Amino acid sequence: MSEPAVFIAGTDTGIGKTHVSCALLHALRQSGQRACGMKPVASGSEATPQGLRNDDALALQAASGLPMPPYERVNPLALSEPLSPHLAAARAGVEISLAPLQAAYRQLREAYPRVVVEGVGGWLVPLADGLSAADIAREWDLPVILVVGLKLGCLNHAQLSVRAIQADGCRLLGWIGNRIDPQMAAAEENIATLEALLPVPCLGILPHGPAPETAAGALTRAVQALQ
Repeated sequence: MSEPAVFIAGTDTGIGKTHVSCALLHALRQSGQRACGMKPVASGSEATPQGLRNDDALALQAASGLPMPPYERVNPLALSEPLSPHLAAARAGVEISLAPLQAAYRQLREAYPRVVVEGVGGWLVPLADGLSAADIAREWDLPVILVVGLKLGCLNHAQLSVRAIQADGCRLLGWIGNRIDPQMAAAEENIATLEALLPVPCLGILPHGPAPETAAGALTRAVQALQ
């Protein structure tokens, strides 16, 4: 089954969802496919003459290639404070809802055969009362790839995230390991343990250091999972 869009979830915040999303965009484009990135909600944005801009969303926009999609579609909701979205939105006097985010997503889907949608924080990060990051994947019927930050604690975080994703009725295509800690003890043994414990396949292990366009070569299996 061909997957025109995919949701990139993470075991936590700060584990490299944007890095993996950008690498996947480069991998898709290197395979001859037009693809763009999207970050529906982004906390921690800088004021610019063009409006609030978030570094992660700008990276996704740049990784989408030329012509780049409009920023407002890549990141329809930018929040200034680097807080959980529900808190950043409350301080900004904004109420987050899915409708305007989905409108931007549909515009991207009309323009690009592939859309990589990056979540915010972990799977259950709240966006508003009764609304979490998980609802984006669930309501838009997006298959999920889980980014596992390879560090101490990743075995527990990965298993809990997988259980939550599957309990929410979402289809989990697989997981991608991201070597965020180059000094991680027993890294290869931890990766082997994840492969044994998680009920979905490993779709790639990204090395520490290389830029996304270089790391894209490690995501052949992820590209194949979307075809």
